Amino acid sequence: MLTVSSYPNAPLGPRVRSLERKLYAYAGLEDFVLLYPLYALLFAEHGLTTAEISSLFAIWCAVGLLVEVPSGVWADVVSRKALMAIGPVLTAGGFALWALTPSYAAYAAGFTLWAIGGSLRSGSMEALVHDELERLGAADRYGRVMGRAAAVGMAATATATAAAAPALTFGGDTLVWGGSIAACLLCAAVGATLPEHRTTGHHEKAERPGYVATLRDGLAEVRGSRPVRRAMVLAVVITSVWGVLDEYVPLLAASTGVATETVPLLVLVVWVGVTLGSLLVGPGERLTDRTVAALVAVAAVALAAGALSGTPTGFVLLGAAFGVFQLADVLADVRLQAAISGPSRATITSLTGLGTNIASLLAYGAYAALSPHASHGAVFALLALPYLLVAAALGRPRPAPAAAGQEAQ
Repeated sequence: MLTVSSYPNAPLGPRVRSLERKLYAYAGLEDFVLLYPLYALLFAEHGLTTAEISSLFAIWCAVGLLVEVPSGVWADVVSRKALMAIGPVLTAGGFALWALTPSYAAYAAGFTLWAIGGSLRSGSMEALVHDELERLGAADRYGRVMGRAAAVGMAATATATAAAAPALTFGGDTLVWGGSIAACLLCAAVGATLPEHRTTGHHEKAERPGYVATLRDGLAEVRGSRPVRRAMVLAVVITSVWGVLDEYVPLLAASTGVATETVPLLVLVVWVGVTLGSLLVGPGERLTDRTVAALVAVAAVALAAGALSGTPTGFVLLGAAFGVFQLADVLADVRLQAAISGPSRATITSLTGLGTNIASLLAYGAYAALSPHASHGAVFALLALPYLLVAAALGRPRPAPAAAGQEAQ
């Protein structure tokens, strides 16, 4: 089963509630970006081809790949809170570049800043939240809290997506750019207020380990723990493909023939499904692997059918499919955090992010290679196939109980 935690009925302390409120505000502001449903279309309007847009996504992914692990180790060595505050500032800088100098070079530089900013947050957030909840005696709330944070982020994305069309209509590009940059800066301000206590429990040392020692500790835990390795692989495979397809949803919407102003509304349908997937983490933790496998298989078929329909109504199927993928995504992170026992939590989470970036880079390359020869709907359908393999792997019987005693090795 994917169950990794249970939720106590005891009332929450004020510090737990404060942490959750700040985390939800951070997640909401990070994803309240009016540009999300529009930037691929803006790139196309400035003359970029699908292959060039794909190359920008590849740059984004490649930079994230290079920065992911160093930023995770840095978070374990220095300050997770500081990295969570710096990241959105860099993203805001990237959006400002796009607004001031619209060109391929500026878009590439903006994606570079965005990738670095995202890598600074990746790993840092999960480690900070898990360890703070653990310090407050509420570590078993991690899955629910992160699921709600993801839901808040998705709801913010959906709200920004719904607001993008009227913002573009009444305020033009200036309002879209300005609103996106302001949200990032407010996110950074909230990040600076998050609590961080690194002097209790397994972090109680005269000095924190240095960079090399922290990286070595993280790699040692990955090598020595089969549950950690399995959780990492599960997280990488589930996350990468749908995360890439998400970037092409506006182009798929436009390919149905709807007006540009309608594209954000179709994207909104998809993000409603993703939000619901995040909110179902609690019940999802009680599902067996075979049940999750069946859901993932059905979602793969729904994704292909919705994309191939070529109609706006097909986005209902896409929303349902993305909702299942998001649920499986959060469950994979919950399992990973529960499996980690050492102090290099952000490092291991970032190693997982590195694997996800590598897989995503391959998916971006596949999309770019297929796009001159197939429609967006056909490419979506082809990239749904890996989820059938995920479903087959999840549905495979577990090792015999006699081997259970060896699971920690």
